[in-house]
Amino acid sequence: MKRFLSSAVVALILCQASSARADEVTLIAPGGIRAAIEKMIPDFERKSGHKVKATFGSGGGTKQQVVRGEVFDVPIVQPPYPEVLASGHVVASTETPLATVAVAVAVRKGDRKPDISTPDAVKRMLLAAKSIAYPNSASGAAAGVSFDQTLKTLGIADQMQPKITRAQGGAGAMALLAKGQVDIGLTFLSEITDPGVEVVGALPREISTPTALVGFVSSHTKVPEAAKALLSYLSSADAATVYRSCGMQPGR
Repeated sequence: MKRFLSSAVVALILCQASSARADEVTLIAPGGIRAAIEKMIPDFERKSGHKVKATFGSGGGTKQQVVRGEVFDVPIVQPPYPEVLASGHVVASTETPLATVAVAVAVRKGDRKPDISTPDAVKRMLLAAKSIAYPNSASGAAAGVSFDQTLKTLGIADQMQPKITRAQGGAGAMALLAKGQVDIGLTFLSEITDPGVEVVGALPREISTPTALVGFVSSHTKVPEAAKALLSYLSSADAATVYRSCGMQPGR
């Protein structure tokens, strides 16, 4: 596993980058890392002098943007990504683990929090719920893909179908929950930010493996030093603090 860069090393990289010239760095990433990235951009811009233009989408959609060869400077993707490496559109040697994020359960603010401490408890909770919402895996949402697999692992995928509302992203799932349209919401922990909902906790690892987020420098970048500076910042000790504040775990 690659270690996080120390603050002193990152400061030196940013100083060297800013002493050259200010550039705009384009970044694409899945929604699961959005909250953390948006918190970090102002500090990176202040320290480096560069500007960041970030675009967020689904995990599957982001990966396909890379494979198609769309032009940007720093892509963040979720494993597995053999097609990303095979495409030649990223510099393989710049592969940098950034963080992992778990799928978590949420309820409306003030509602009783169910027991999700074991796979059996999660199964009972889901079967007892009248309705649930989570991101639509058909649109490439990684949290949705992950939870679809959780339902299969628990052996209740068919039983749950009449209760499921597939939402547009994690924010969409949380909005449905906050409005009382479903009993339970699920998405990446980092996406549970709606003030009308409360986090119950992450699903047990036995039934839900946290999703990793990995950054690269694009092979098409026209600002390689600025792109490297941004990627270094996103894998720094300062970034690790932000990831934790967003319910993510730094590194692999």
